[in-house]
Amino acid sequence: MKLGIYGGSFDPVHLGHLLVAQAALEELQLDRIFFVPAAQSPFKPANTLAAGPIRLRLLRLALAGKTRAEADDEELRRGGVSYTIDTLRSFAARFAGAELFYLIGADNVAKLNEWREPAELARLAEFVVIPRPGEPPANFPAPFRGRHLKGFPTGISSSEIRHRLKAGLTVEHLLPDAVAGAVQAAGIYRD
Repeated sequence: MKLGIYGGSFDPVHLGHLLVAQAALEELQLDRIFFVPAAQSPFKPANTLAAGPIRLRLLRLALAGKTRAEADDEELRRGGVSYTIDTLRSFAARFAGAELFYLIGADNVAKLNEWREPAELARLAEFVVIPRPGEPPANFPAPFRGRHLKGFPTGISSSEIRHRLKAGLTVEHLLPDAVAGAVQAAGIYRD
């Protein structure tokens, strides 16, 4: 079994995230991909995120009807700072014998050796880089192995969406319709 693990804040999940997941499913021939919202990033300790249950609900709305993609609340349930090594160990135990592929943004590749227990991370999963429009492919530091996705590079970002919502601008065509409706109804990201 080949499993993709897509960690991030997903604050909020947007169409760019869904395009990345689709590219990963196709290019890596994954059986399933898991979106894993972080409780708190160790590299962004000052970031204030929407509450975990809200981000998880938006993810579930975005993934409704997708048979090979699902939200996993492991890091939210664990709480505190979310370390990828803990998540990879859990997936390796839950899905013994599966090949694990961990998706990361291109801006994180150079910092992989700063992550907690890098040698163990490199042993547990192959890392897959999400391309950024106009940026050259990043080289993996030893001992990491990985590849770069080809499809659907997009400049959509959650921070841009939050700024647009605060400014009262439309986010039409940036969010799945169900997510846009839920964000609007809940009034989140407006203050």
